[in-house]
Amino acid sequence: MNKQFLETIIKATQAKDVSKPETIQNLWSGYGKIIRYQLIGASVPSVVVKHVRLLDGAGNPRGWNSNLSHQRKLKSYQVESYFYEHYSALCDDNCRIPYCLAMDSQGEEVLLVLEDLDPAGFPKRKDRLNWDEMVICLRWLANFHATFLNQQPEGLWKSGTYWHLETRPDELEVLNDKALKQAASAIDGRLNASPFQTFVHGDAKLANFCFSPDGKQVAAVDFQYVGGGCGMKDVAYFVGSCLYEEDCEQLESRILNTYFEALEEALIRHEKQIDFIALHNDWRGLYHTAWADFHRFLKGWSPGHWKINSYSERVCREVIAELKN
Repeated sequence: MNKQFLETIIKATQAKDVSKPETIQNLWSGYGKIIRYQLIGASVPSVVVKHVRLLDGAGNPRGWNSNLSHQRKLKSYQVESYFYEHYSALCDDNCRIPYCLAMDSQGEEVLLVLEDLDPAGFPKRKDRLNWDEMVICLRWLANFHATFLNQQPEGLWKSGTYWHLETRPDELEVLNDKALKQAASAIDGRLNASPFQTFVHGDAKLANFCFSPDGKQVAAVDFQYVGGGCGMKDVAYFVGSCLYEEDCEQLESRILNTYFEALEEALIRHEKQIDFIALHNDWRGLYHTAWADFHRFLKGWSPGHWKINSYSERVCREVIAELKN
């Protein structure tokens, strides 16, 4: 890391120095790294640094390499920086995110200095959830959506999520499911036509949630694809990221009931003047549409993916039939 960026970290944390960095993970397609720096003489033991090197993109691991893909990545880092600078302060403990301590850029490099969630009380990462832990994540999503309901996504993606149709023409082009391909625009249009728009996280998979040791609190990371949209996009994607198809189907009503109970509570707490019954009916009716929207992307992007299952196929057929009628 260059001297300017190291000085930014030291200044933001008021540390005397930083020790040898620990790479947490490489960024998708080789665009940089997420690094933990131990701090010397600071009030906190460490920070997490997202160091983006835009010229280092080494290629998509699934072979999706194009100028459009590169431009999408560039914008995603701009969006994340804008979110942290202009919107993150609105996220309270009910939709906890890491505090952004500093931002810097130099040439084709971008630096985000973020609170390390491990010593802040969220050291656990999970690859499967029990019901109580799923409720905690659904409540996080509900509170995030309530916080930004009816707010314009200035500086963010106009339509959030990394699979949004407008940003994924290549994946649509190679989609072999003719009926789903023909319905793609109508599915997207139905989601965009909802009168109740909020900010969606855009990549609310299980891997982006950090848990307290007792599993009773959660924080979320990674805001590259935050933008406008119907909250069901996040809910459907999150559910698909952590449940097998049998559970997706069997727990569907319970999941949605839990989410909407939390959403109503959050809207009251935020004193949002909204017709909740109308919001509930509209969004609940869009849950399968949001599921079909992601399924459209997935079948074009990775036709053999494990998330492509009989439940998703049935949901898509039902949504397409509704659109035809």
